[in-house]
Amino acid sequence: MTWVVGITGGIGCGKTAASDYLAAKGIIVVDSDQVARQVVEPGQPAWRAIVDHFGAHQVLLPDQQLNRAWLRTRVFEQPEERLWLEQQTHPAIRQQTQQQLAQASSPYAILASPLLFESGQQALVQRTLVIDLPESLQLQRASQRDGNSEEQIRRIMNAQLSREERLQQADDVVNNAGSLANLQQQLDDLHQQYLALAAQASPSPSPSPSPSPSPSPK
Repeated sequence: MTWVVGITGGIGCGKTAASDYLAAKGIIVVDSDQVARQVVEPGQPAWRAIVDHFGAHQVLLPDQQLNRAWLRTRVFEQPEERLWLEQQTHPAIRQQTQQQLAQASSPYAILASPLLFESGQQALVQRTLVIDLPESLQLQRASQRDGNSEEQIRRIMNAQLSREERLQQADDVVNNAGSLANLQQQLDDLHQQYLALAAQASPSPSPSPSPSPSPSPK
């Protein structure tokens, strides 16, 4: 079984910077956001359910892809719609995620997920790593990156665990309030720990059976 680290954190905390850095070291990363896009590609069962529920004229772009900006606004303004959407997508996301993790060939694998704890995906990993920021800096970075308003970012934050709840559930924490070099230095130390833990968890190869002794000549 693949030994897996789950990386999570609130919006703007630097999850992607962390997982990209470890991917550059040869570690396979399964990104739940990318999996979530795959399960709502045109023609997929979840895509059909979403189109039927919201109406093609609102939720589809001319190329038949989902209008993610419209959908994101809708579900964060109406929590009951967000819950409905999660019911349609989370089972398929979980199945695809498990398949991709099982196929990972690196010494350990990473599941990068903004909703690792909220969606129950921590059950798929052996260790959890939270990339952490003070909320004021989180708001600033998310706004600069996405160009969203503070109100919209706060809506997304409110749909996620609070910083305190996330930290309570973490096995490991990286403070990303400093420079990129500082983030990478912390990840270097954890990478070595994860390599060692994954090696310990790997089953030892069974010893080859000893050859049977040749019968003594009579």
